[in-house]
Amino acid sequence: MRIALTYNLRLSDSEEEAEFDTQETVNTLAGAIERLGHRLERFEVSGPASRTVARLEAYSPDLIFNTAEGRRGRFREAFYPALFDELGFAYTGSDAYALALTLDKQLTKLILSKHGIRTPGWQYVEKLSELTAENLRFPVIVKPNFEGSSKGITQDSVAETLEQVREKVAKALEKYPAGVLVEEYISGRDLTVPFLAAVDNDFDGVLAPVEYVIDPEASQGRKYAIYDYELKTRREKAVSVRAPANIPAKMSEDVRKMAQKILQVLDCRDLGRLDFRVSDAGVPYFLEINALPSLEPGAGIYAAAELEGLHLDGVINSIIQSAGKRHKIRDNKSRQGRPARKSGPLRVGFSFNVKRVKPSATAETVQEDSEAEYDSPNTLQAIREAIASWGHEVIDLEATAELPTVLSSTPLDVVFNIAEGFKGRNRESQVPAMLELLDIPYTGSDPATLSLALDKALAKKIVRQAGILTPNFQLMVTGKERLNKEFTTFPLIVKPVAEGSSKGVVTKSVCYSEAELRDVVKEIAGKYQQPALIEEYIGGREFTVGLLGERRPRVLPPMEIVFLDKAEKNPVYSFQHKLDWTDRIRYDAPAKIEPALLEKLRTAARNSFMALGCRDVARIDFRMDDKGRIYFIECNPLPGLTPGWSDLVLIAQGAGMDYRTLIGEIMAPAIRRYKEREARRAQTEHPSGTATPPLNKVVQRIEEQTAQANAAAPAENTPAPRPELKS
Repeated sequence: MRIALTYNLRLSDSEEEAEFDTQETVNTLAGAIERLGHRLERFEVSGPASRTVARLEAYSPDLIFNTAEGRRGRFREAFYPALFDELGFAYTGSDAYALALTLDKQLTKLILSKHGIRTPGWQYVEKLSELTAENLRFPVIVKPNFEGSSKGITQDSVAETLEQVREKVAKALEKYPAGVLVEEYISGRDLTVPFLAAVDNDFDGVLAPVEYVIDPEASQGRKYAIYDYELKTRREKAVSVRAPANIPAKMSEDVRKMAQKILQVLDCRDLGRLDFRVSDAGVPYFLEINALPSLEPGAGIYAAAELEGLHLDGVINSIIQSAGKRHKIRDNKSRQGRPARKSGPLRVGFSFNVKRVKPSATAETVQEDSEAEYDSPNTLQAIREAIASWGHEVIDLEATAELPTVLSSTPLDVVFNIAEGFKGRNRESQVPAMLELLDIPYTGSDPATLSLALDKALAKKIVRQAGILTPNFQLMVTGKERLNKEFTTFPLIVKPVAEGSSKGVVTKSVCYSEAELRDVVKEIAGKYQQPALIEEYIGGREFTVGLLGERRPRVLPPMEIVFLDKAEKNPVYSFQHKLDWTDRIRYDAPAKIEPALLEKLRTAARNSFMALGCRDVARIDFRMDDKGRIYFIECNPLPGLTPGWSDLVLIAQGAGMDYRTLIGEIMAPAIRRYKEREARRAQTEHPSGTATPPLNKVVQRIEEQTAQANAAAPAENTPAPRPELKS
């Protein structure tokens, strides 16, 4: 699709430009739109409208992605949508009417109050002589009626007496002569409720409430808990977004239903943001709505969208999808129906499972780890940006039940796969198996290796046959089975047999008696619905090794996980460590080890990789006993790729490899396999070995042969013989 991005660029820190987009925001939006496969042109609209009109008509976009705020007047946000309507261009966001209405705070409140929406009491004032404040409860807050981004709101905006109100209104009218709002100040805290119309949820696209948390140090000396202009612009680093807001579930539901009704009454489209104030008594009040909300990185809309499984590009795509559906735009260059590319940038499918449930654990037990192996929207965003940075178009493929249909109808060149699947010990192989069925090249190991490596017991059997040491191990299904004879001494360690990301591995996984062990086995078998793996506890140093490549994998320098808590008698790299490793462990990447040990680890890692049939990427974990012997613990052929956090990423950093390069290294073998597949197809189509010539050369040959035939024609009116075209 041809998309025009219209915006006002912020060139100064003046309050006049507070609602404009920074260059960072513009670049972020432009990058996301281009990564989604659209052709983009940027339109900074602060100059003469005639120039904008001329450029838009020349470019003739399919859709305008609009963030332009306008420069002046009570209808400034409505100006550009009204212009787009007049020119006949489709655009994102609400129309001119809704934008003019929502910029007028008092008119919005007036309309909503007729529909039973609870708002603080208010009075709109254009002239000081109009101020009465008779029916208002003090304290009150004085704010500009036609401004956003907390413009004109400071700690000094709150008045506690009528005399203070008159003084503050007089000052405010000097600066904002269009009118001010005198509103009852609700003691409590602020909530923001974002809206994305394309999100399919129970609230018609209204997302979960989020709240802005102010650093306690920044709150010192501030009498009123308000998110004012200073915090929003000059001290933005003192404010963080909490998603979801820390409120009861019933209140969250009530606020979302209220927001749903407000959006319907005001006819807001595609996206928006609604601000509420929750009183100390727990009563929510509507404050205002922004139908043209900020899309700057870190905005609350992204935090709320993460709870729905959307990363940044997903948010932008949802806005485009909503506007496209509303304007009935049919993208002639949509992915469906296009043939696979033979050269140039590739269409890279990106298969994943998105983490919507945040994992948690206490010191002894796991509270929530159902989606621990899935990837957060932030990680997904980082990966897709890295793929796109190599010049490829990225196509999201969330591994849901609809994926088979999506794959069969979406032409793809190659797939970057990090999907974990749904359930069972073969879950990691589900997506690769589908891709093999459809003959689509993909990154990473094949289904056999993924199934084998996920089952820790089977993986140990295979690497043992390759001559690599593993701890002695045994499987238990109920906890009542006889303990193997080789387990003569404790401690032993118990873990789920087919889980990753240290799921089920906690402090109490290290057992010091048979009774303790059987209790843990029962707990694991019940919680994870799979056998428990019992193995010797190897009490020495812990290492993890990353490998990249295929037949001759590159072994990256090992990383050591150093346990810092000396009170832990027999430490394990547990689920708790992965949630919060501060002050508990240290990552040495590369590990500080002597050459002999380095060579042992490299050899064991390479041999394990080859024995299990790994491909493209893997991370293999080892423990060393007090005699210096290296033991294989497990292999992860689908390792985490969270920037600055996942083990493989830290290993790569220690080897001097940045994140973009790491993603490129993983992708490179799959692209080679794609090219080999294309060569085989060409050979099958042209068994003589002569590939189909490019179209422009065919045309050139036709023209040459036609010219030769015409030159040899016997007479002007005698038709020339048809040239024989050779393949």
